[in-house]
Amino acid sequence: MENYLLFVIVASVTILSPGPGVLLTLSNAIRYGAMGSIGGIVGIALGSFIVAGVSATSLGVLLATSTVAFTVMKYIGAAYLIYMGIKLWRSPVVTLGNSVVTTKSTVRQFVEGFTMQLTNPKAVFFFMSIFPQFVNFEREGTQQFLLLVTTYSVLIVVIHLTYAYLAKSMRFWLSSEKGGRLVNRIGGGTFVFFGIGLASANR
Repeated sequence: MENYLLFVIVASVTILSPGPGVLLTLSNAIRYGAMGSIGGIVGIALGSFIVAGVSATSLGVLLATSTVAFTVMKYIGAAYLIYMGIKLWRSPVVTLGNSVVTTKSTVRQFVEGFTMQLTNPKAVFFFMSIFPQFVNFEREGTQQFLLLVTTYSVLIVVIHLTYAYLAKSMRFWLSSEKGGRLVNRIGGGTFVFFGIGLASANR
């Protein structure tokens, strides 16, 4: 496989870019602490792994060629993002004394992150357009594919944990009444913005 380092750079820049996944991680880190946000991060990483696999199968080809399939997935993803945005907007401000990590919250975070990735058809097109540029098709492709997908998923965990720890350093202000309300409004509004943008996006 050629240009592996270049792939790492491209993938890192993509993951670093603010998006629904990053917002979910920041929100969880503020509420449950950096380590308490791991459930959502793992959900996002595993969701990306599966989406990458889908992009290499007939389902990925179907989404790329079928307007109906693409539209259905697009609106499911948009609806979920808007739902997440409204939920976050209406969430009460969480103070430090109330931010207790529980197993249930971790599972819920995992499901949210996982579902968010699976319902994002744009992720499929990202993998379908990026991966072929870094695969040597003159050699067996399975090992190359697994290396790229695993690398991408690991980068998600590393970068999102970094975001979570950065959020932790500002946690006192972010979990105050003023800061928490601002985060809820900005985060919720951004989720809704992404949802509307996804719903109105063309191929």
